[in-house]
Amino acid sequence: MIYSLCGKLSHVEDGMFVVECSGVGFACKASATAISCLPPEGSEVFVYTTMTFSAEQGTDLYGFYEKAEQECFSMLTGISGIGPKAALSVLSEFTPDSFALAVASGDAKAITRAKGIGPKAAQRIILELHDKISGSSAEKGFASPAVSVTNLHGAAGEAIAAMVSLGYTNAEAAAVIAKLPQDLPVDEMIKRALKSLAMGR
Repeated sequence: MIYSLCGKLSHVEDGMFVVECSGVGFACKASATAISCLPPEGSEVFVYTTMTFSAEQGTDLYGFYEKAEQECFSMLTGISGIGPKAALSVLSEFTPDSFALAVASGDAKAITRAKGIGPKAAQRIILELHDKISGSSAEKGFASPAVSVTNLHGAAGEAIAAMVSLGYTNAEAAAVIAKLPQDLPVDEMIKRALKSLAMGR
């Protein structure tokens, strides 16, 4: 298995990039999110990879700019009916942080924004991953804290962490934070979230 690649980014196109290592070019299928993070062609780059094999498609290599995205891909393709193409579609629509927030808050409608993901598939994703993402990594046996709600970056992550410290569960905090404008300051997010929870919304 090829776990990662480090070399020259020799080519980038829609849905794919090539990393040249010691004269060998490795073509990696990738999400729009990963491709948007890549440096200019000709630059040195380090990416994580996952190799898959199927009787129909043969061997494919998938590239990820962040470890968290690779972990999301593995979780998604572990769900019955969600193949690599659908997983990349989800990861093209969401960053690992926003995906974790959508799953933890049970927002199936948001997940259907990904091309090829219908309501049933979105519900299946939430059903399969909700406890893994919204719960404690240690308690749930989930060894991937990079996409845990308590590790979200930015204002949303800080607000959720603050609410968890006040006694709310990750799922409760994520559900209410997900409904707020994501460009709010942390203190305003917390204030609105607490108000909403107090009113029983």
